[in-house]
Amino acid sequence: MEKDKILYKLKSLEKNIIRTIIKDISNADNYNKITCPTPTQMQIIGYIINNDKDVYQKDLEDVLNLRRATVSGVLQTMEKNDLIKREISVDDARSRKVILNDKARVIYRKNKERLDNIENIIKKGINDEELIIFSNVIDKMKINLKKYNEEGGKK
Repeated sequence: MEKDKILYKLKSLEKNIIRTIIKDISNADNYNKITCPTPTQMQIIGYIINNDKDVYQKDLEDVLNLRRATVSGVLQTMEKNDLIKREISVDDARSRKVILNDKARVIYRKNKERLDNIENIIKKGINDEELIIFSNVIDKMKINLKKYNEEGGKK
């Protein structure tokens, strides 16, 4: 049955998570699209906040495993929403350093707390051993897909 397939279960879980986030956000006081960054924007902001070195678009592409065009589009939107600014690197004029604005830090803190609460809801009733196994299985699936894609899609 299709509902027993892993891909179906993963997609269903993702949809439920997104619905919960949207419901949580829409119930929040003073909802504003700009104060609710996308998951990718949250990952970018979090990576920059938790990184001690300068961050460039290439770094984000590698860490988030996203294509250049995708990261470029997300950064353009973030720049338009005054969450980041990009400065030309002093070392390489072709590279632009991604710098967070204070607004992004405040928005990140508010939304990080919301996401942490939702993560706690998701993990309710699941013990540490089960979470470790789940995480390991997800990591193995990602490795399998990476190998498959690196080999040109051959089984």
